[in-house]
Amino acid sequence: MIEVRLIKPRRGQLIRYPATVLARDAQSVTVRAEWRLGRVDLGLFSIEPGDVMIETFYTNRWYNIFRAQRPDGVTRGWYCNLARPARIDDAVIETEDLEIDLIVSADRRRVEITDLDEYEARGLALAEPDTDAALRAAIAELRDLIARGETPFTDNVP
Repeated sequence: MIEVRLIKPRRGQLIRYPATVLARDAQSVTVRAEWRLGRVDLGLFSIEPGDVMIETFYTNRWYNIFRAQRPDGVTRGWYCNLARPARIDDAVIETEDLEIDLIVSADRRRVEITDLDEYEARGLALAEPDTDAALRAAIAELRDLIARGETPFTDNVP
């Protein structure tokens, strides 16, 4: 078991929840967690109470990827959270949300970028131009992974 900590500075939130480690390497960890909150409509799909989230966090990438699955294992879609590279140890995964999200349909044919206004309001483009450049590169990288169906945008789950 590991604790996931999602830091949301703009909202003054720290979201914590337990997860089970499925895979780990030097730069990432993939975990499984049950969605325990209410229904969340992301536009291209919804996350429902009892859904399973397969979440991959990276120490060397500017995003986290959450695969939303129904309890029977059918993929609803992916939620890609643009974030600072995660800090990962044996007990905790900690990541800071940078507002921008990519929502991906289950068939990977539709990708929507959300919360750009929240990101712009945060002022990182001016205050942290290197962070802004890293996020723009991360969006391009995610779009490429999605288009090619690369892990974790596959039907295979660790």
